[in-house]
Amino acid sequence: MDSRRTVLMQKYEIGRLLGQGNFAKVYYARNLKTNQAVAIKMIDKEKVMRVGLMEQIKREISVMRLVRHPYVVHLYEVMASKSKIYFVMEYAKGGELFNKVAKGRLKEEMARKYFHQLILAVDYCHSRGVYHRDLKPENLLLDENENLKVSDFGLSALVESKRQDGLLHTTCGTPAYVAPEVIGRKGYDGAKADIWSCGVILFVLVAGYLPFHDTNLMEMYRKISRADYRCPSWFSFELKKLLARILDPDPNTRITIPKIKETSWYLKDCNTEGEDKKNKSVISDDSSGASTSSGSGSREGGMRESMSLPNLNAFDIISLSTGFDLSRLFEERESQREVRFTSRQPAPTIISKLEDLAARLRLRVKKKDNGLFKLAGTKEGRKGVVELDAEIFEVAPEFYLVEMKKTSGDTLEYKKMMKEDIRPALKDIVWAWQGDHHYQLEHEKPQENSHEEMPHQETNSVT
Repeated sequence: MDSRRTVLMQKYEIGRLLGQGNFAKVYYARNLKTNQAVAIKMIDKEKVMRVGLMEQIKREISVMRLVRHPYVVHLYEVMASKSKIYFVMEYAKGGELFNKVAKGRLKEEMARKYFHQLILAVDYCHSRGVYHRDLKPENLLLDENENLKVSDFGLSALVESKRQDGLLHTTCGTPAYVAPEVIGRKGYDGAKADIWSCGVILFVLVAGYLPFHDTNLMEMYRKISRADYRCPSWFSFELKKLLARILDPDPNTRITIPKIKETSWYLKDCNTEGEDKKNKSVISDDSSGASTSSGSGSREGGMRESMSLPNLNAFDIISLSTGFDLSRLFEERESQREVRFTSRQPAPTIISKLEDLAARLRLRVKKKDNGLFKLAGTKEGRKGVVELDAEIFEVAPEFYLVEMKKTSGDTLEYKKMMKEDIRPALKDIVWAWQGDHHYQLEHEKPQENSHEEMPHQETNSVT
């Protein structure tokens, strides 16, 4: 990168390189509007496609919704250009936990603090169907208050080498933290594999070295498969007992996170009730949606005067980027019953238009919830009444995504209704139909810089 000021998407000033992997580089950056420090992970789209990671991306998008937790690095937004995907993330000022351990092993009290935070973060993400699969000290960061920040949840497969079989192969990474069933390459439970990795991390924090280590890689694998390790003399009895249950080579009998939270070592000097309440409050807050818009409320049966619209997180937003359209990744069966469009009209205008549409097509509004319409036809078709959901998501202020999905009835009748009635009726509020590749953005003409790494003024931001 040269010494000139480099600005991404007219929004972020790019600074020093923080780290890199096989498919991505991470830079320090600054938000030009708010002056907030962020980290930007730049993923090479061509490399990701070449090794067949599209299925992994699709899978992560489908499960990674509203993941926000005090001990997980937060993703603020996702942008894309023709050649790169940009993840704008929380900047962890304290650096890697690995650097702290490299200076010397931690006392059990300090290790317990970080282990508590790690378990709470992992438990929260598992509850959302998200598994890390590559937990290691390098992925554990610290904020300015020395609290843990787990990075790369849902993204680890994008920066680690994978082969064409789609399985995670760790020989090119850090195999010492990997569970025995992962080494076997026969498929594995992501949650149980993460728990094993948490155990290895705990051992490293207190011992200052790895439980499984050998200059011969195959011998190391054998030690991992047999859970062949020895605890140093300074480990407490309670810690040894906990590690024996975590580093169980049989995933079926390996201790679970709820059981970990009940162990004497975990409970020592631990305000678990307060931590769990904190954990649950985060889930509750995120599930409810954050933004509020005023509805029309001008007619009988109209929407409430105010309603909370769900927010889309970074993984959802990837699919909105004109530079990275994922619509072709989904199965034909899905594409036949789902359509999406974006709109820059205010939420009340979108709501009013949908209500007009329902009245014009004589659709019954069966249920209206936060941003969700459930619409049903009045005529019986070949396969019953056509019913569909129309849900509004707030992507950013003054930028919305509307998803319409057939929930019952004949697909051909639904597609005909969509083509002849719904699309024409909504043209005044639609900014772009997702998947319409012929659609040309009015104000965006992507310019890709010839340099591989850093575009200077790309304009394909989705926000």
